[in-house]
Amino acid sequence: MGKLFGTDGIRGIVGEDLTHDLAMKIGEAAAYVLGGKKDLVVLIGRDTRISGQMLSSALSAGFMSQGAKVIDLGVVPTPAVSYLVKKYNASMGAMISASHNPSEYNGIKLFDGEGFKLPDAVENEIEKYLLGKAVPTTNVVGTYEVCDTAVEDYVNHIVDTAGKINKDLKIVVDCAYGSASATAPLLFNQLGLDATFMNFEYDGFNINDNAGSTHLEGLIKMVKKEKADVGIAYDGDADRCLMIDEDGCEVDGDQIMAISALSLKKKKKLTNNTLVGTVMSNLGLVKFCEANDIDFVATKVGDRYVLEKMLECNYIIGGEQSGHVIFKNFANTGDGELTSIQVLGMLSDSKGSMSSLASVMKKYPQILINVKVREEAKGQYENDQQVTDAINEVEKELAGEGRVLIRASGTEALIRVMIEGLDQDDINKKAKKIADVIKKRFGV
Repeated sequence: MGKLFGTDGIRGIVGEDLTHDLAMKIGEAAAYVLGGKKDLVVLIGRDTRISGQMLSSALSAGFMSQGAKVIDLGVVPTPAVSYLVKKYNASMGAMISASHNPSEYNGIKLFDGEGFKLPDAVENEIEKYLLGKAVPTTNVVGTYEVCDTAVEDYVNHIVDTAGKINKDLKIVVDCAYGSASATAPLLFNQLGLDATFMNFEYDGFNINDNAGSTHLEGLIKMVKKEKADVGIAYDGDADRCLMIDEDGCEVDGDQIMAISALSLKKKKKLTNNTLVGTVMSNLGLVKFCEANDIDFVATKVGDRYVLEKMLECNYIIGGEQSGHVIFKNFANTGDGELTSIQVLGMLSDSKGSMSSLASVMKKYPQILINVKVREEAKGQYENDQQVTDAINEVEKELAGEGRVLIRASGTEALIRVMIEGLDQDDINKKAKKIADVIKKRFGV
């Protein structure tokens, strides 16, 4: 068995990669590594997948085998677990979700007692016990209880962060048949906003199915049909948010960060005058920062790496193009619902349209091709001469008017080929050229 933890916890197909036995071992090992020997309190949340309750039961058993008190939060967003760990004075938290993946996948994300995702060193320590090292046994048996205030407490927190939002805005919200289905209707109702909801009647199997932040087509149609001012799309566990303007055009995470950073700068609240993105951030975001005298810092892909840099240097805004946006003054992780409420406040302040707000950043044409590869290829492609030659050839052709980024997925057996440049057709051809070489050398 290879490395289990990816960029966002442990994830895989239920019954194959992620079994009830593994979930129980994760609970046991995490409790031992993080919890100490007594008074360990663990919060467990889940998204709407049919496998969530099974994995929650197994994970709970593992935690309780080490004497932990388990508090079941039920169906909540990932950022709710992060927030409630600290509010409830828990020792740690766990979220059962595979985020934007289809329903046959699931995953387990772990948080420490401050609501932060675990650093690599701690995950590596837990993994030692999952891959063979025995967890010391204990004769202390833990307890289990269900929390019935989690949704309300989390929603109240988001409401408390909201500025003044124009009640005349017409909004469409796509819940992706996921965690936001349990929280977003209550949130928008408490704020008194005119919102139409779609994809909220989940059945355990339809999470992310042609819905949410990875499938914007339905939301775009609904925004146009309803003549809405803005559309909001969450993913399966609601830690991402993408938006649609009044014309049906996507406003991605990079644009949301540009809007937010500029708003904070104008209010003299952009701590250390810096926005944190990743190596996958659009070149247009870098150019936006240059034009607005904002420093830009790029990290590895993964919102926990963004947060680590924000904590290290006292930055308050950062995130990913995919819609993970971190407002550090309010949250310790990406939070889709928090992000949407913050942007609605900025839109209201601007007294303009969503399209005009998003126009502060010009997106460079970009293409991303995911190449399915053998798992071992994720550690081999960088040293392959044919792949290297293809990359060098494309970089030479771009002549400084774009960039090439090749990286292995942290959660799937994929090599991601991303190219930016001035012409969409041209970069499409260039990306395909590199992807074809990778597929020929390492594809499945």
